[in-house]
Amino acid sequence: MSSTKNERQGTELVPVKFSRLTRRGVLLGLSLYQLVTLGAGVGTLVWAFYAGGGILIAFTAPVWLLAAAITWIPIAGRPTVEWVPVAFGWLWKATGGQLAYRRRIVKPRPAGTLALPGDVARLREYNDPTTGAGMVHDPAASTLTAVLSVTHPAFVLLDPGEQERRVTAWGRVLATVCRSGHISMLQVLERTLPDSGTGLAEWWASHGVHDESWASTTYRELIDRAGPAGERHATTLSLSLDMRAASRQIRTAGGGIRGAAAVLRQDMSTLVAAMRSADLAPSEWLTCGQIAVILRSAYDPAVAATLERHGELGQSLATAGPVAVNESWSKLRTDSAHHAVLWISEWPRSMVYPGFLAPVLLSMGIQRSFSLLCTPMRSDQAARDIRKKKTEYISDAAQRQKIGQIEDASQTAEFHDVLQQEADLTAGHGVLRFTGLISVSATTTDDLDAAVAAIEQAAIQASCETRLLVGQQAQAFTAAALPLCRVV
Repeated sequence: MSSTKNERQGTELVPVKFSRLTRRGVLLGLSLYQLVTLGAGVGTLVWAFYAGGGILIAFTAPVWLLAAAITWIPIAGRPTVEWVPVAFGWLWKATGGQLAYRRRIVKPRPAGTLALPGDVARLREYNDPTTGAGMVHDPAASTLTAVLSVTHPAFVLLDPGEQERRVTAWGRVLATVCRSGHISMLQVLERTLPDSGTGLAEWWASHGVHDESWASTTYRELIDRAGPAGERHATTLSLSLDMRAASRQIRTAGGGIRGAAAVLRQDMSTLVAAMRSADLAPSEWLTCGQIAVILRSAYDPAVAATLERHGELGQSLATAGPVAVNESWSKLRTDSAHHAVLWISEWPRSMVYPGFLAPVLLSMGIQRSFSLLCTPMRSDQAARDIRKKKTEYISDAAQRQKIGQIEDASQTAEFHDVLQQEADLTAGHGVLRFTGLISVSATTTDDLDAAVAAIEQAAIQASCETRLLVGQQAQAFTAAALPLCRVV
């Protein structure tokens, strides 16, 4: 009986459950911004009560009423006070002229820099002489990033037993990243690109009959003239080294950017070995020219097919950035497309199977990029964070019991998630923080609105909740559409 049960479990998919997005605040479920505004309102009311009584209370009513309103009244699911930093950041960019970017054609950028807008303009390129890989250095964040192209079979077409085996193997890949101790982020970027026709041309070159007959000549001419006939999916993995955490190893390897590249090469080799054991097919690490093509295709999707058909074009990071960028409150306009970035604010709360994202990833006729940002946490740091969450929850529960507030079911579910994370950490598993971003692109604003609505419906089918990132579309686009391990 037991052997039959184990065999059945080995051929069936095991559903999983995600942790809820924590909404626990600093005190009694209130965030720091809410406590500041509430404290200001209560302080004003108490001062008015003792200083002047009823007249002064009525005189200061606009102050404490406004404080109470922005503390408690939500806008788009968030308290009003939490929109204040976003609004101030938007006003700062608007008054500083940072909503529009134009490339300086006459005055080129310094050698070794990336011609990108916004805060990614500080990035530097480094060509690793040992592996030939292109690495992107962020001097402000002290990170060094390498990009790897990955091919894999269609997951949804595999049998349940094979799917379960691959899910387990991918978990071991993520565990390898967690054990490193100096990896700041692993980014999985899955993009839809217009099919350039190169696959058809390569098939004809290897399987076609080249006898100069009428049929052969006609086929060859049709293939040569064929433009984008569909879409294809491309997946990359970006590995980012935290140079501060690996400072000792970097000094041992010689110091500087060369020492950091040597340390990153070790993690690159470990990641490739783990991926091959998971039946994934990693290619060579991308060169600076190949990374430049990805960046250019993201900002200018109209030339993506041309860049793929003509491999010698766009192979320079100095010209990979956009020519013009205009940022609005909820959209981003680049060279040949309009973009909008959605954040997966809630992963499925119920038990789901590993292929639950199929409605989003297999949506047809929509040009989009799905980015999964995996931030590993060291075991000691994760243990301290879990203990802190448990202490905060127990103290908040005691405070609510004192004031007679009823315990909320969502708070209990969050506490159970913390306990489950503690059990997983004790069992030897790694802890990662996942952030899901979806960048949608279209040629017109009307097509963009339709594509965003379709992706939102697909996310609902996948049991996910999405939220449009407003006031920060430019920064969100670099995190969602570029393989540079950026954060929002």
